[in-house]
Amino acid sequence: MATQTPNKTPAEKSKRSHNQHHSHDSSSLSRFEAYNRLQAAAVAFGEKLPIPEIVALGGQSDGKSSLLEALLGFRFNVREVEMGTRRPLILQMVHDPSALEPRCRFQEEDSEEYGSPVVSASTIADIIKSRTEALLKKTKTSVSPKPIVMRAEFAHCPNLTIIDTPGFVLKAKKGEPENTPEEILSMVKSLASPPHRILLFLQQSSVEWCSSLWLDSIREIDPTFRRTVIVVSKFDNRLKEFSDRWEVDRYLSASGYLGENTRPFFVALPKDRNTISNEEFRRQISQVDSEVLRHLHDGVKGGYDEEKFRPYIGFSSLREYLESELQKRYKEAAPATLALLEQRCSEVSIELASMDSKIQATSDVAHLRRSAMMHSASISNHVGVLIDGAADPAPEQWGKTTEEERSESGIGSWPGVTVDIKPANATLRLYGGAAFERVMHEFRCAAYSIECPPVSREKVANILLAHAGRGGGRGVTEAAAEIARTAARSWLAPLLDTACDRLAFVLGNLFDIALERNRSRESEYGRKTGNMDGYVGFHASLRHAYNRFIKDLAKQCKQLVRHHLDSVTSPYSQVCYENDFQGGFGSSASSYYKYNQASAASFCLDLSDGGQVSRDETMIDQENIPPEKNGQQTTPGKSKEARETLRECQLTVPETPSPDQPCDVVYAGVKKELGNCIEVGPRKRVARMTGHRNAEQLMRVHNGGNLLFGNGDSGSRSSSSYSEICSSAAQHFARIREVLVERSVTSTLNSGFLTPCRDRLVVALGLDLFAVNDDKFMDMFVAPGAIDVLQNERQSLQKRQKMLQSCLNEFKNVARSL
Repeated sequence: MATQTPNKTPAEKSKRSHNQHHSHDSSSLSRFEAYNRLQAAAVAFGEKLPIPEIVALGGQSDGKSSLLEALLGFRFNVREVEMGTRRPLILQMVHDPSALEPRCRFQEEDSEEYGSPVVSASTIADIIKSRTEALLKKTKTSVSPKPIVMRAEFAHCPNLTIIDTPGFVLKAKKGEPENTPEEILSMVKSLASPPHRILLFLQQSSVEWCSSLWLDSIREIDPTFRRTVIVVSKFDNRLKEFSDRWEVDRYLSASGYLGENTRPFFVALPKDRNTISNEEFRRQISQVDSEVLRHLHDGVKGGYDEEKFRPYIGFSSLREYLESELQKRYKEAAPATLALLEQRCSEVSIELASMDSKIQATSDVAHLRRSAMMHSASISNHVGVLIDGAADPAPEQWGKTTEEERSESGIGSWPGVTVDIKPANATLRLYGGAAFERVMHEFRCAAYSIECPPVSREKVANILLAHAGRGGGRGVTEAAAEIARTAARSWLAPLLDTACDRLAFVLGNLFDIALERNRSRESEYGRKTGNMDGYVGFHASLRHAYNRFIKDLAKQCKQLVRHHLDSVTSPYSQVCYENDFQGGFGSSASSYYKYNQASAASFCLDLSDGGQVSRDETMIDQENIPPEKNGQQTTPGKSKEARETLRECQLTVPETPSPDQPCDVVYAGVKKELGNCIEVGPRKRVARMTGHRNAEQLMRVHNGGNLLFGNGDSGSRSSSSYSEICSSAAQHFARIREVLVERSVTSTLNSGFLTPCRDRLVVALGLDLFAVNDDKFMDMFVAPGAIDVLQNERQSLQKRQKMLQSCLNEFKNVARSL
């Protein structure tokens, strides 16, 4: 009977003789050839197919290589190769009665084609070694799971396929990394783990089961040895220890170690490693089998249990079992393999159609524009949904805690803030609108934690004296206000910039979340908003356009909030002199305070674990939000003490005394006026006409030229005035901070960030990506050489499709003959 070798192998047909010892019926041969072809294709194209395979495992000195040579029926010095190879070797043995000499071919790397026949045994070993070294050098690893495939056609080998793995070692060879033993063990375990593979485990007879080094590793892969064939090698070394039947029967049963249903094979092979012919090698194999059986029958008193153990003794028994077991597995797996091939052919056809569409789209600009616009609009829509509030995809996976936001953004802590800011829900993973509001609340906490910094006497004196020199009765008030304005510009400006950067980071994260949400929706509803898969250049441009949009928003918001800061700290601003600030007269202060407290409370809805433990703990977490009493203390004009302080610091200088009035009388009049200032809010103070216009000059004369910080008797009064000015400046600062945070910044950041993301994002992305000519637009899709890459991928898919279809047709024929 003639059997065709797999595709891409040199076509050599020969007549099969049915009277050969190892001949098979037509269906078995067809099935074996079909699986060999499928295995070669799977290796070439990286297909993960559950093909029944035998994987040989064992230590480096346990006789695994000798067994493979015995199965092949000829030697090719694989024992020498084993010490150098670190790749699996797939041996496809094909029984061909016409091949009186071995015909070996190696499958080309990354191809389904086989090379020219290799005759010399030493050449076979050299190819295995050189391919191993070349791949390891390329991958810069000590071992590689990528197999070498060798097809051997010979009249004296069975129809059998075995994956030979590198032998287990305890210590790395000289020049190898120290972790090589662990790398080999890990790779072999991964090769042996698929349930469709049969494990052929070898262990030499001199090793007791209880002290086996590698049996436990095999047990981890196959705990019950259901798919493991255990082979005791070098069995002849143990024969001389048996004298009575019970001894040999107990050893052959391996009871207590392998389980009742596990029967190991016992094999001995020729030890002669001299150069001998292949025919002599096969004769010696048969001779050793006969000698082992004769010794068990005649050399042991009472012999052994032949009925129970004879099928498991000798190389010929193992070879026959492996061949029949693999054919049995092939037959059982054929229906499932056929179904899987049909599925893979369908999948590859879909991939090929998609690739054809991509290649066609490279010349269809209108189609690409339409698809890209739909995709961009979908992403923009998902960004808006996430801002408005959504919990899909899972916040546990895609959200971030406050600490993660600080760390990943690279911004860190708030500038100028020394306390640890802990906003509500800081430990929850949030994104979108929820994360935006949390950052806003964190900004409020940071702003309220900053007080007006201490000011030196020299700075106060410089500012105060400059204002005093301009005349009028508002020198002290204006000095305190100027100190507060300077502090606000210095300390609050960095906070505003940081808030904008943090909010921009939150919005920037929404791009990936929107992509995931879009993928989820398309998968769920089975529709595509423009098939943009694989267009890396377009996706990069879309991401860049989105990031630039958010960056521009952050820049604009920084300018807006800086404008508000400049406005509220302007010398022409009346913030420091409003009625609700000065004395708390009327209802404006009360209503504003209530608004402030209600607004702050709205941001403090803590949903994290332990958020409602106690009022004390809540106040610790929210330590930067002004509580009721503190709000009264920091907001100017909200308490009796504040009003008294302001009255004392509002100096009204009397008019110039008449020529006949003594200077001490004038000075006394000035001192008397210290407690009699009349305050009228932002309007000028009304000075009592009880003095003279030269009072300030007389005071400078009596105090050595210094209005407040003179020497002598005025020292205590100077200290008191300095404290009053600092206190007034702190109250001005608190007022500026409140007006800026509550009236200006919050609404500005919301409208500056969120509204454009909802309303303008899709237009901005469209202008950035699509308002260009066709040549520039196509640059996102067709990079230099991209067409060639697509064409190469298409050719590869066509080859894969052709190969799978060929295997599918062959398996259909096999299925008909089952």
